Amino acid sequence: MNALTRATAAATALAALLALTACSSKAKDGDDDSGSAGGVKTGEGISGKTINLGVLTDMTGVYATLGKSVTQAQQLYVDQTNADGGICGHQLKLTVRDHGYDPQKAVAAYTELEPKVLGFAQFIGSPFVAAVEQRIENSKALVLPQAWSSNLLGNSYVRVIGSTYDLETINAIDFLMREKGLKKGDKLGHVYFEGDYGESALKGSAYMADKAGLTVVEQKIKPTDNDMTAQVSALKKAGVKAVVISAGPRQAASLVGVAAAGRFDVPVIGNNSAFAPQLLATQAGPALQKNYYVASPTLPIGADTEAAKKLVADYKKAHPKDSLDNGVVAGWSAASVFGEALKKACADKDLTRAGVDKALLTLNDFDAGFGVPQDFTDPRTPSSSQSVILRPDEKATGGMRVVRQPEAAKEAEGYTPGS
Repeated sequence: MNALTRATAAATALAALLALTACSSKAKDGDDDSGSAGGVKTGEGISGKTINLGVLTDMTGVYATLGKSVTQAQQLYVDQTNADGGICGHQLKLTVRDHGYDPQKAVAAYTELEPKVLGFAQFIGSPFVAAVEQRIENSKALVLPQAWSSNLLGNSYVRVIGSTYDLETINAIDFLMREKGLKKGDKLGHVYFEGDYGESALKGSAYMADKAGLTVVEQKIKPTDNDMTAQVSALKKAGVKAVVISAGPRQAASLVGVAAAGRFDVPVIGNNSAFAPQLLATQAGPALQKNYYVASPTLPIGADTEAAKKLVADYKKAHPKDSLDNGVVAGWSAASVFGEALKKACADKDLTRAGVDKALLTLNDFDAGFGVPQDFTDPRTPSSSQSVILRPDEKATGGMRVVRQPEAAKEAEGYTPGS
């Protein structure tokens, strides 16, 4: 059974267990386990002069490359912040658990860490976040997931950073229509993972097809499906003029490579999870640079901004043997958002969970240096509706260059994420 299917199946089975254990870690607004320090109210996750943050990541499963980059970037943020004196006189500490994209391990790790931390700077896997959503609601421990499913919206304590997959797909199709020749009456292929990620993206393509007069030709796949020959054959036979892929880097490389070999010359665009720069060194590299694009919630790690250049230099110094990718941006951005909320909560003299949650609601124009301001004032919406369109380029830092600056399709203005 593949990871996403196991995650979905496990969610229901885990619900009863979670209900039984929820009371052991439940917290109420204003709970104050540690009292006050220097006039600042504190609670769960504050131990002496340390602010403890949890990280639930994937270092050994299907998103291991992403998990490693995100976690190392977040540790870099913590190290630099601590070197500068910390926040509110406190040092930050990350406690990391690798769940290997296994649902039972993910929930067990959440159960272990939740009573010990102020919140979570990372939680990879939207099915796993959904499995503990009621627990999160009860504990009020802020979670910043590295997932962009629209199903995560609406919980005041689970905050998606950047556009959700459905909005991202709307923006991706807008790019195909405005710049790659896709037009009203055409067929659009959509290859997508079964489960939360792919089906969230599919909502976006269905919405855009209705608005723009397109016909979507669907191809549902599993994370274990690595050869896209059958999908390319079906899409070519159907006569599609462009393809969206909402899957992993391996599936995207196969799809683009098989299409090129079969002289199926149509543009392909992926969601932000569907690329890794390591692919450029494979046989699919030339085809990816010719005909592949990626929609991203931010500018890439190689962006021409001072913040990006500094992060590249600092990350290379800390991890000279590791490649740069947009997981570094995602990790740094999430840590920066959490840090900004902590700073605001400190200024308000309330470092409890409730104080940090309240502080996040005041951030309405935050940019960690990657070109897209984030607004966290409404938990029912993602922090941005914009997407950047990127193109693989082996000469670019991080393997991606910008072909369209941050922008939201006009059709996205009337769209409610998750609808």
